[in-house]
Amino acid sequence: MENTFATKEDLLDVIENDAHIKVDSFVQNAIDLAEEAHSDLKRDDGKSSFLETHIWPVTIDVIRHYNTTNKFLTSLQVVSSILHDIMEDDEKILDLYASKSYGFDAYFRHRFGEYVYNVSSILKTKPIENFQGKNKSEKQTARFLDYCATLTKSDYDVKIIKLCDRLNNMKFISQNPNSAKISRYISEAEDFYIAFSIFPPTVKDFYTKMKESYNELKTLKVKV
Repeated sequence: MENTFATKEDLLDVIENDAHIKVDSFVQNAIDLAEEAHSDLKRDDGKSSFLETHIWPVTIDVIRHYNTTNKFLTSLQVVSSILHDIMEDDEKILDLYASKSYGFDAYFRHRFGEYVYNVSSILKTKPIENFQGKNKSEKQTARFLDYCATLTKSDYDVKIIKLCDRLNNMKFISQNPNSAKISRYISEAEDFYIAFSIFPPTVKDFYTKMKESYNELKTLKVKV
């Protein structure tokens, strides 16, 4: 089962003892940046730590997937997981580097390289203003379709990080029955994410987990 909570100490233990990857300056810098950007962010319930209920658990789930499937795992996948939300359209995060004359993108590329930068950029949700539509709903639909098209063409690492990210969010939402996001997560699972897990390369374990989380949300919606 996917993790829903993890401390930084839990993450470090998994990186060193499960992934057998040294926490060198590359990995530590990613952890430091994640803490700098996300340390005081809370989830939708207004109290849960974004780091401890999302960033660290998602990274642990990615590592454990690679281990259980005997896929080649390096610090690139680990750092990409830690920083998977760093490029999101969040002004608080981006403003941390507004004072850098060369901009956040150039800083990020320089510090973590093209591979990690590209993964984070692909996973970023683009601003809704970038999309055409008569109203917000149509623009949201256009953005979702564009994002799905991007994900279907992405590499394996992006796919696994995104599936871990989505499963974590679905599990968190299921623990917060008053969330306004329940209907959207159900719809997006039906329209894309369940099928995405079995698009080549198929990851059957994610298909099973996605179906379980989807059914849990459906049950919750009926009760509400």
